[in-house]
Amino acid sequence: MANLKKIVLDLETQKEFAEVGGRGKNHLLKVSVCCIYDYSTGKYSSYEEAELPKLAPILQTADQIIGYNIKDFDFQVIQPYLNFDISQVPYLDLLEEIEKTLGHRIKLEDVAQATLGTGKSGSGKEALLYFKNGRMDLLKKYCLDDVRITKQVYEYGLKNQKLLFRDFFKMKEVTVKISEPVPRTGVKHQAALF
Repeated sequence: MANLKKIVLDLETQKEFAEVGGRGKNHLLKVSVCCIYDYSTGKYSSYEEAELPKLAPILQTADQIIGYNIKDFDFQVIQPYLNFDISQVPYLDLLEEIEKTLGHRIKLEDVAQATLGTGKSGSGKEALLYFKNGRMDLLKKYCLDDVRITKQVYEYGLKNQKLLFRDFFKMKEVTVKISEPVPRTGVKHQAALF
């Protein structure tokens, strides 16, 4: 199934929750950059806010969008830029799978450190500063690093049907049910709207 169009996605925002009136208003955070890995091409790509119309048809025709906390965060942030409902595209939210088993959420950092032996290259606060200071080069690097880590965590979970995580000073494992997506047929391309 090497030609499946699986897209690993992560995005960064222009604003923080305090600037938009708190959590629950993710749609107001605005995208600063969205990065993906496309399994069908084997390539990483980054899209600034003005370039999101090029990304929209890639997402709309994906067999599956893969990410960490994408259902409750990334999808809500990017939805205002799209003229289709992104939640209708098949997706795999790794955090959602972990939460199903454990009953609570875990940071990607804790999963990556335990599962891969490496962590994130920075924080969301740093990403906001990169954007505010016009350092799109550093912002894209940070976001692409998160996509790489998410991709590696996904591949480990797909192969082993479990992920590891740090719980204070102990290493624990969580069973996850991850399978290859079913190829989608008859999907039409449409452009994004602003």
